[in-house]
Amino acid sequence: MTYDCSFLHDCSLDADQISFGDSHRTERSGDWGTPEHEYVRPDAVIWPESTADVATALRSADEQGVPVTPYAAGTSLEGNATPSRGGISLDMTRMVDVLDVRPDDLQIDVEPGVFGTTVDETVAKHGLFFPPLPSSGDISTIGGMIANDASGMKTVRYGEVSDWVLELEAVLADGSVITAGSKAVKTSSGYNLKDLIVGSEGTLAVVTRATLELAGLPEQVRGGRAIFETLSDAVEAVSDAVRSGVDVAKIELVDGTSAAMANAYTGSSLPDAPMVFVEFHANHGIEAEIDFCRSVFEAHDITRFEIAAGDEMDDLWQARRELAFAVQAFDTDLSPLHSGDVTVPISRYPEMVRLVHRLGDEHDLLIPCFGHAGDGNLHYSVLVNESDDDQVERARRVQTEIVENAIAVGGTCTGEHGIGRGKREYLEREHGEQSVEAMRRIKRALDPNDTLNPGKLFPETMGGGRIRN
Repeated sequence: MTYDCSFLHDCSLDADQISFGDSHRTERSGDWGTPEHEYVRPDAVIWPESTADVATALRSADEQGVPVTPYAAGTSLEGNATPSRGGISLDMTRMVDVLDVRPDDLQIDVEPGVFGTTVDETVAKHGLFFPPLPSSGDISTIGGMIANDASGMKTVRYGEVSDWVLELEAVLADGSVITAGSKAVKTSSGYNLKDLIVGSEGTLAVVTRATLELAGLPEQVRGGRAIFETLSDAVEAVSDAVRSGVDVAKIELVDGTSAAMANAYTGSSLPDAPMVFVEFHANHGIEAEIDFCRSVFEAHDITRFEIAAGDEMDDLWQARRELAFAVQAFDTDLSPLHSGDVTVPISRYPEMVRLVHRLGDEHDLLIPCFGHAGDGNLHYSVLVNESDDDQVERARRVQTEIVENAIAVGGTCTGEHGIGRGKREYLEREHGEQSVEAMRRIKRALDPNDTLNPGKLFPETMGGGRIRN
């Protein structure tokens, strides 16, 4: 679908904030998780530089019936920030100011285009950091993290981004500017609009300022890896450690297939065996916690347990840190059909990992498994040759079975990647018809013309116009 965006020339935006050029439009037609054959080019790109610019752009687009898709770094994996049917790509990457740092309050105010690691770099001199920063924090923006309610390796101890967002300034579809939340660390005043916006994937509002809570840097940091005889040993050790109350900041699973890929990519000489990577944060007594973890792991046939600090710790973590790139580079004939991120209750984690491996064997598919095991989040990549129709169809069936099993045991189809375009079919299966209808009512109330990020979450918003029942 093509939209006439010539009305943008009459908006109070500078000429260099608007582009109809092919290259700019093409760059924003896909993201990390969107296959090229599914790219949809916007009809125009806008770079707002202030809240007023965002309000002007949304107000004008809403009046003209033109959809707007918020965009930033393009590192999403479910098509969350890419157009479903043309319109305007609202590129937030010029709103990159750190507005204020209040170390005494453990707070920072930032614009949405600020990269995650910029926050840590800014506040490090005050002995502070932003705890829920995902591993992609150096290439993804705060606005994108808020839109997806991102999380990462440290979630097992520190929680998700939503747990550290205090206040938001946001613009609704009609250009109205609202403030949601409070700079106080708690409030029971009115509806919790902040948490409604966090994780809404740009379908309800566009964030223009965020107040984030910070924490003090731990005085002691140690980390490393444990190697196990079998995958069952590794996953049972993770589940046992979490249920036993081992105080880890990170606890990550890497199966033998992923280990082999990491070895090939990094040139390391580790065994192609299941591993669990751990990191501990404390201000005192860290060795006791490490010993506790070691004792739990030793009950599960551990073959090696290595812990270090500083650069040596980073070296031990290299295989996990480089794993996403290792999977992509492993076989040029294979590519991920989908980047899975189901999450299940921790007691069901071992059986979930075993299910994925069993399905891979039964359907003759290569499926490396890894992930944020401590919070029950399993990442997996179903690798296929895209020219092999039979293999692609088998992979799709496997993907569906994995997700449906996660939901059936009380889990979720997505722990951190969001619904976007890729997982719309699972929303009702997970939440039920009435709950999803309640979500639709919220969308209709805040965005009756379906201006903001149509085609995401609800399939029926693909067609344009008002969201249908």
